[in-house]
Amino acid sequence: MPFKPLRKAVFPVGGLGTRFLPATKAMPKEMLPIVDRPLIQYAVEEAIEAGIEQLIFVTGRGKSAIEDHFDIAFELETTMHERGKSLDILDATLLKPGSVAYVRQQEPMGLGHAVWCARHIVGDEPFAVLLADDFMLGKPGCLKQMVEAYNKVGGNLICAEEVPDDQTHRYGIITPGARDGALTEVKGLVEKPAAGTAPSNLSVIGRYILQPEVMKVLEGQEKGAGGEIQLTDAMARMIADQPFHGVTFAGTRYDCGDKAGFIEANIAVALGRDDIGPAVRDFIAKL
Repeated sequence: MPFKPLRKAVFPVGGLGTRFLPATKAMPKEMLPIVDRPLIQYAVEEAIEAGIEQLIFVTGRGKSAIEDHFDIAFELETTMHERGKSLDILDATLLKPGSVAYVRQQEPMGLGHAVWCARHIVGDEPFAVLLADDFMLGKPGCLKQMVEAYNKVGGNLICAEEVPDDQTHRYGIITPGARDGALTEVKGLVEKPAAGTAPSNLSVIGRYILQPEVMKVLEGQEKGAGGEIQLTDAMARMIADQPFHGVTFAGTRYDCGDKAGFIEANIAVALGRDDIGPAVRDFIAKL
């Protein structure tokens, strides 16, 4: 029996980006560029590749640059046209009319709260959640790999990545069940376990496919780790009632919420490009 198709994706982009201050004082962290495209654009392109039809951005104060980025820029396009420059580079920033919705998260109360803010647009459909901070480099894209798994097993899926044992306290961690290739049955979830208490080294990474029932759980969710409403806690409460699987991403993840990870992502993408790769490689060799 086919599962309900995945058409909607939620992008929680209301965070303050304090780890990148002062750069993020006036610019959303999701607009930080990997070479010449902002993080949020990579996430949106990943979602569209996976067949997503409706993009839901959960924003906050000072995030209007994200809305502007995916809109028509008449003055810029007119000037480029008059100067004989191609507008092709802007094509990926123009989304289909009616395919985008913006919801305001009035205060940063955690990922779970951000997802809950999108409940009326999500409705009674399964939906994806993409965190632009987690920059996923691979082909096919991470969400497309997860959609292929969803079409086989249904239910809820989370992206999983093996992390060193001494870093498990930084992530949501999976209590694993049976494994089948890239798929791991999820028996439980622990948000940021204390050092030495993690049930595995499989961490939860910022890509999810969730059933709409998670919204009802989030409705009455109490604050968890960090004094925030944690999505991991809500998912953990659903595991007894719905199937959950982890999908290990066949690619490379860069944590662009971390300054070192952000620089690494820029270097990796730059080295892979024909136009600037050789120059960057020469520069690194000189260093």
